[in-house]
Amino acid sequence: MSNISSEEILKLRDIAFLAAKAGGVVLQNYWGKQLNIREKGRAGDLITEVDQQAEAEIISVIKRHLPDHGILAEESGKTGTSDNQYLWVIDPLDGTTNYAHGYPQAAVSVGLMVSGKPLVGVVYNPMLNELWVGAQGLGATLNDIPIQVSTTKNLADSLLVTGFAYDRKEVEDNNYAEFCTFTHLTQGVRRGGSASLDLCHVATGRLDGYWERGLKPWDLLAGVVILTEAGGKITAYDGSEFNLDSGRILATNGYLHSSLVEVLKSISPINLIIR
Repeated sequence: MSNISSEEILKLRDIAFLAAKAGGVVLQNYWGKQLNIREKGRAGDLITEVDQQAEAEIISVIKRHLPDHGILAEESGKTGTSDNQYLWVIDPLDGTTNYAHGYPQAAVSVGLMVSGKPLVGVVYNPMLNELWVGAQGLGATLNDIPIQVSTTKNLADSLLVTGFAYDRKEVEDNNYAEFCTFTHLTQGVRRGGSASLDLCHVATGRLDGYWERGLKPWDLLAGVVILTEAGGKITAYDGSEFNLDSGRILATNGYLHSSLVEVLKSISPINLIIR
């Protein structure tokens, strides 16, 4: 990564904060109202006017302050040149299905990569008034209060979270076997429905670990920054270096990481493919 001063990181963090708040206003304005809900192509992959309007507001804030930066957004795709070292990665409504059902586990996720490395992340759930902020070397906060991961050291004492990709009915690699196995080995496994919030809940110590497949960069980037700054550990399933484009993540408080790696290596899939 290019050498970036702490002053510039603070500036970029503040812009991410403003952008996430702007998107959050849209989520608040539509909350509880009748929505125009459509599928984007795959069953269960929903989009609403909230996703699109929130994304437009987020991008507007970023472009107003940083017109030369690149953007990768869930609904509108990628803009900017390929050689631009600054790339904002945006999910305007992470947890659209939850939001559409009036279930308040949904969030705006705004992250920034510089030279391919995560630098800044903001995740905002306006329905519950919870806002997480993280930046490289500056720690992570929830509503301005510093956060850190849990100190749970044994799987038997842990509470985990996961999710299931939209293609789960079509592929053998569907996470069902992993879910069942960890449910037996832990105090429980939750399915939150928002990857960015799952990462933030691990960062806050509410949960001890998270794994999932079938994800996109906009689902993960902001939460990855926040969890890392809160002292967590993030890798691939096998413990190797995390690749944002792989769609697969293992994120823990660090203490449980090797245990989750070993269990994930040992699991054979459950074939429940529905034709």
